[in-house]
Amino acid sequence: MSIKKFRIVLDGVAHEVEVEELGTVSSAPAPAMRAAAPAAAPSAPVSVPAAPKAAAAGGESVTAPLQGTVLELSVSAGQSVKAGQVMVVIEAMKMENEIVAPRDGVVAAVAVNKGDAVASGDLLVTLR
Repeated sequence: MSIKKFRIVLDGVAHEVEVEELGTVSSAPAPAMRAAAPAAAPSAPVSVPAAPKAAAAGGESVTAPLQGTVLELSVSAGQSVKAGQVMVVIEAMKMENEIVAPRDGVVAAVAVNKGDAVASGDLLVTLR
């Protein structure tokens, strides 16, 4: 029995795992499907998506914390918002999730429309 180390990437995040290799316990035939051998770990580091252009210009990006559908937009570009004010509602698994302003500011841009499908980390609103 030996322990082997593997690196796996899930949703763009690299994880190291240790797997213990067990000897055969019984003489039963092997299952019809076997797991594929792990691919060799890439030599280059995992790339991180670039920050949105608006954030680079001094704005603050508000991103989707989960995957879902934009159910409601409560703000528009140029509108002032207060910390904690609901800006976007995302529906995920039949639950409505309110995305609020992290601070007082002015909406510089709205990157989504009502009905859009968003993934976790997608840009929703930029504040300045």
